Amino acid sequence: MAFRKFFILLIFLFPAALFSQEREVIRGTVFFDVNKNGILDDDESGIAGICVSNGKDVVKTDAGGHWNLPAGSPRSVFVIKPAGYTVPLNEDNIPQHYFSEKQIQNLEINFPLYPSDENNRFSVLFFGDTQARGQKEVNYIFHDVVEELIGTTDATFGVSLGDIVADEPELMDEVSKGIAQIGIPWYNIFGNHDHDRDEKLNEYKDKTFRKFFGPSTYAFEHGQVAFIGLNNIFFNPDGKYHAHLTAEQLEFIANYLSFVPENKLIVLMMHAPLVRTANNDKLFEILRNREHTFSISGHVHEQINVFIDEELGWKRAVPHHHLINATVCGSWWCGLNDETGIPHATMNDGAPNGYSVVTFDGNNYSVRFKAARRPADYQMNIYLPDELKQTQLDTTVVLVNVFAASGQSTVEMRVGNEGQWVPMQQVETIDPECLRMHRLNPILDYETDGNTIDDILGYKMDFPSVSTHMWEGRLPQNLSGGTHTVTVRTTDMFNQTWTSHRIFRVRPVNRN
Repeated sequence: MAFRKFFILLIFLFPAALFSQEREVIRGTVFFDVNKNGILDDDESGIAGICVSNGKDVVKTDAGGHWNLPAGSPRSVFVIKPAGYTVPLNEDNIPQHYFSEKQIQNLEINFPLYPSDENNRFSVLFFGDTQARGQKEVNYIFHDVVEELIGTTDATFGVSLGDIVADEPELMDEVSKGIAQIGIPWYNIFGNHDHDRDEKLNEYKDKTFRKFFGPSTYAFEHGQVAFIGLNNIFFNPDGKYHAHLTAEQLEFIANYLSFVPENKLIVLMMHAPLVRTANNDKLFEILRNREHTFSISGHVHEQINVFIDEELGWKRAVPHHHLINATVCGSWWCGLNDETGIPHATMNDGAPNGYSVVTFDGNNYSVRFKAARRPADYQMNIYLPDELKQTQLDTTVVLVNVFAASGQSTVEMRVGNEGQWVPMQQVETIDPECLRMHRLNPILDYETDGNTIDDILGYKMDFPSVSTHMWEGRLPQNLSGGTHTVTVRTTDMFNQTWTSHRIFRVRPVNRN
């Protein structure tokens, strides 16, 4: 009884001492960094209404730009860049919107922001898996994709959608330094091949990623768009992973969106596809009142437009558009090398390796695929024999791989300038050229002159997959002998139209 009275007395006299850990907060200020020195100087003022987060809780700054968050054990604290502002960039153009676990030990941290003129119409580069195995493949990234983008004025910033490297996390620094040459801010998403193998717990698998890029779940705003970067790769203690969002991440999304007006477009960026994320139903519940949404991922090494409807758990009548983005590495930098020594890296669905340019206009968006080192209008391959007999016209199929098409695309063909446009039919099949390249690329397990056969021919391609963007049509049966042109025209879900041609010959029946 005496001990109980003593304990109650302690609570009454020294509550802060007994419960300081529970009452402890992290605090700071978001401010106009007028002289851009990163320090809150006496003559610099705070900014009201800016969101700050510890990865779960989200608060807004008060009239003086001040904020505080529960201390707990956050691994980072970050400001959610609002539209009309920028954050500092490091030498590799990586946004410095965060403070790490070590940096927040003093419990008071200040975030500098700079005013910025932002248009509501802007474009973003999205790189699927760059996935470099060693310095040789790091160089492939630079020569195949990065160099054509240096100095671009078409994109405001870029995002890598995970699997930046192939199980060598320290190479992230090398990849970043090359991508930095493009000259625009660059955000990064965590992928399964970016993890630290020596870490056993899921919460530390992104240790090296955080070292270079900051928190692996975060958000920022630009124009009328709220971007949310998600680490949806969850590692089990046995080292295996699956696509999953933690309770803390879901709480962060819900807390943040409570501050985001419903007329803004919400863009979710992740590595593994949303449809493969085990508990996506909880995310769909958070988004159920959001009319304007779009999501994008990598991981699959194919390009697929997925429309998530009510049958797949979406809570709204209009399906949610999820883009499984093209990969920079294509099929893991596999296949025969071209004249510059870079593998053709065709993806498993027959589309070339490359990236996407997503243009945002208010809360609307459109997507354009860009093949590596190819013209912007290279959007399809047409397959048709160079020559065929007139007797083969009724059995010959024109097959087209429209790299970025979806079920909402229209594809049609005609022969000659005066021919009638005929709708083509979407089919599920393997891209024939992808299959041919696969068969040309046998890899054996031996060494030649000190070099593995991989060094000579490149890594063996996976067997091609059934592509989701193939169409077929029939030639007119009354074609005369001679040289003809088949033209294919496609219009996508964003009303973008592309055309391509293929010349072929018809051999008359009476020709020897």
